[in-house]
Order: sequence, then C-alpha cells, then structure tokens
Amino acid sequence: MHELSIAQSIVDLIVQYVPHEKSSLVQSVKVKVGSQSGVVADSLAFCFMAITTKTELDGARLDIESVPFVVWCDNCSGSFHNDDGRSSVRCVVEEKPGSFGDGAAGRRT
Repeated sequence: MHELSIAQSIVDLIVQYVPHEKSSLVQSVKVKVGSQSGVVADSLAFCFMAITTKTELDGARLDIESVPFVVWCDNCSGSFHNDDGRSSVRCVVEEKPGSFGDGAAGRRT
C-alpha cells in the first residue's frame, strides 16, 4: 500500500510550504495521478484523510485528477489515449508501427 507513503509525502510538502499559522486554512489539495501509476485514487484519498485527522489539516480534502496515458505517433503526429500503458503500438491512423512517446510525461521512448 504505497498510497500511505504518497499521502504522507503530500502532507510533508504542505507542512514545508504552508506557514504553520495558515495550515488550518488549507481546504483542498489538488494532485494529478497517471492512469498507469498504480495508485488507487480512493486509497490515496483515504490515507490522506487518516493522516490529517486531528491535525491542523483536518477537513482538507484531496482532489485527485486522473491523467490518461497518451501516446503520439511521430509519423502522422496523431495523439491517442492508450490505457494499456504500452508506448510501442500500431498507429490507429496509419495502421502501421510508429515511433511513439508518452505524451503525459513529455518524453519519447
């Protein structure tokens, strides 16, 4: 359950960057989670709530945005959602193998 350590890291960042006297004003924290990250959003939200209960962050909610795995084809410049998480797939436009990259991370593979 690595969601617990992720939630703790989020809390640590809040403590690091929000002055203690203002931490009770934090109402929500927005995070993006990649669809291929292996993070279970409900578990992360639960862990965040558990860690922050009876602290100055009690009541703050974790707003989680799911980010799809996106690939693009260097041949046709098309981009496609690929929930399989594979970066070497056939281009859906050209129907041939393409040179794809992970558009969400901004890197090529």
